[in-house]
Amino acid sequence: MPRPLTLRITEIFASIQGEGLRTGEPTIFIRLTGCNLCCRFCDTRYAWKGGQEYPIPRVLEKVQRLRHSYPADWVCLTGGEPLHQEIDALVRDLRRLRLRVQVETNGTLFRPARFNWITLSPKPKDYFIRSELIPDVKEIKLVVTKDLALSTIQNLRKAFPGSIPILLQPQSNWEASFAHARHLLRQSLNAGLKGVRLSFQMQKVFGFR
Repeated sequence: MPRPLTLRITEIFASIQGEGLRTGEPTIFIRLTGCNLCCRFCDTRYAWKGGQEYPIPRVLEKVQRLRHSYPADWVCLTGGEPLHQEIDALVRDLRRLRLRVQVETNGTLFRPARFNWITLSPKPKDYFIRSELIPDVKEIKLVVTKDLALSTIQNLRKAFPGSIPILLQPQSNWEASFAHARHLLRQSLNAGLKGVRLSFQMQKVFGFR
């Protein structure tokens, strides 16, 4: 018999979505282990390595148990970099349970899974994005590091329609990063860019997981 497909997962938990346009919505998070970029400013480095092997039925069972005590219509696949693993079957099975599936990805990898929501968070230094992802992206989340420049925002605005917001999210809610985000927003407005917004990590303010 073929070996059942397993995924390496760091944690599965229920909480509130704290970032992006879906901020405030009850969500079950599946944090997959491993990343192809490992950015120096990452605040989930613990997901780069380790984790446990989960057969997909075990993942679904845990998600269903969480839903009994924490009703949620959304599952967020995050990491690490979730597209680093073969998650297509997991996405299919979650949708069969009538769950909506969000994925948070750096955009350098592609899988043909049918996500309900793609949060694109391209990373320095080249902010590369697989073109196959572009038609289905719902939001762009840019971590505001000290090196983030207006030119990057301009390039992303050219690649996506104005209806797709570009969210400037300060790095780890640091004050210096908030100041840089405000500066970038002013520059974006002066340059005539549409759909550029300020954002933040709500979970760090409210103390959510």
